[in-house]
Amino acid sequence: MAFRTIIEPFRIKSIETIKTTTPEERRKAIAAAGYNVFLLPAADVLIDLLTDSGTGAMSSAQWGALLQGDESYAGSRSFYRFRDAVKDLTGFQHIIPTHQGRAAERILFHTILGRGDVVPNNNHFDTTRANIEVEGAEARDLVIAEGRVPSLLHPFKGNIDLAALEESLVKDGDRIPVVMVTVTNNSGGGQPVSLENLRGVRALCDRFMKPFFLDACRFAENAYFIKLREKGQAHRTPKEIAQEMFSLADGCTMSAKKDGLANIGGFLAMNDDAWAEEARNLLILTEGFPTYGGLAGYDLEAIARGLEEVVEEPYLHYRIRSIEYLAEKLESGGVPMIRPPGGHAVYLDARALLPHIPPLQYPGIALVNALYEVAGVRGVEIGTVMFGLHPDGSEHPGPMDLVRLAFPRRVYTQSHVDYVAEAVLEVARNAAALPGYRITEAPRALRHFTARFQPLGS
Repeated sequence: MAFRTIIEPFRIKSIETIKTTTPEERRKAIAAAGYNVFLLPAADVLIDLLTDSGTGAMSSAQWGALLQGDESYAGSRSFYRFRDAVKDLTGFQHIIPTHQGRAAERILFHTILGRGDVVPNNNHFDTTRANIEVEGAEARDLVIAEGRVPSLLHPFKGNIDLAALEESLVKDGDRIPVVMVTVTNNSGGGQPVSLENLRGVRALCDRFMKPFFLDACRFAENAYFIKLREKGQAHRTPKEIAQEMFSLADGCTMSAKKDGLANIGGFLAMNDDAWAEEARNLLILTEGFPTYGGLAGYDLEAIARGLEEVVEEPYLHYRIRSIEYLAEKLESGGVPMIRPPGGHAVYLDARALLPHIPPLQYPGIALVNALYEVAGVRGVEIGTVMFGLHPDGSEHPGPMDLVRLAFPRRVYTQSHVDYVAEAVLEVARNAAALPGYRITEAPRALRHFTARFQPLGS
């Protein structure tokens, strides 16, 4: 018998109280934060869906593993436990721990990129793009056409356009030191990439003699989508699929704050001996000794255990189904969003919901702030503010204007999801009254983190 109720595959052993605020208190809080939800105190947020990065709940086994942490500066047993867990999953020869994923990106790109180089990807996320551009290189997005149409249904909207990748390799091959694919494709809506597509990338990289790296933050969610959607994969375990994904690549960057189920940490992994030696030298300069890389021994233990738990099928079923459940509620209420839903978040289509607000008046910011003011729910804009400022200083509409509601892993229950659905539907009913915004101050790089805004007409 098939039951519709989502059962979380865990029991709650500890709780944290969350604070309820009034609409007037939230209006004052968001104004004091310059209408940027990143600048809100977390204590003033009821349901925090800003990010799923480092915000998850660790298991009792992970908490127990923390007590096993070996804090030796060099060669701790916790590093070898971590190294073996990563190798078992990825098969890569060189495992270099970092304090989080963006540190792995910075070390990789500083090691291999020169000014004028090009890095093709399905879609680069914010820190990936910034770490490429700071080296004077181009982050080139080549997602398939279906991945740029929010309402269009396609099982693997995260796929890279193989024809466009081949064209880039033919035209700019001498400027391409590495090809990347992000799994799942975060800035494209958390959409998965098929094994067939990854095999196609591997074939092109072999033909043009280019290394191939994964941005593997959400590899387990991607593997589960492959199991559910790709022909011939239903009989395989998520771990087996993930291992094949990694076997098609030459290396990866990884934020363990996502599918490592940890609150901090990441790694850079690869097979190239020369690149690994140079990366370790940079690691020592900026992060720490190669057997801890800016992490405590107990962090290494938590990540090692998390990488084992994340590929368990009951967890992945609950994770993917929870996001799908929210999407179904919103879709039934006519809320435009990226379809089908991704693995870690629902992405609302702010540009479609707020057609009266042009992209350069930031409909995503308008929607994010409305959700907070109405219900205390914090999401994040993935749109023109995040991706519209080009390296030359010019501003253009982003590819899409989205609001991401990213769910921390193993934190919220079905009643929290129901509340979020009510909040979104309430905001959508009054969408026509929302104003656009202007930026009052912002840095040149990664401006969405610290920019300040003002509602138009105020």
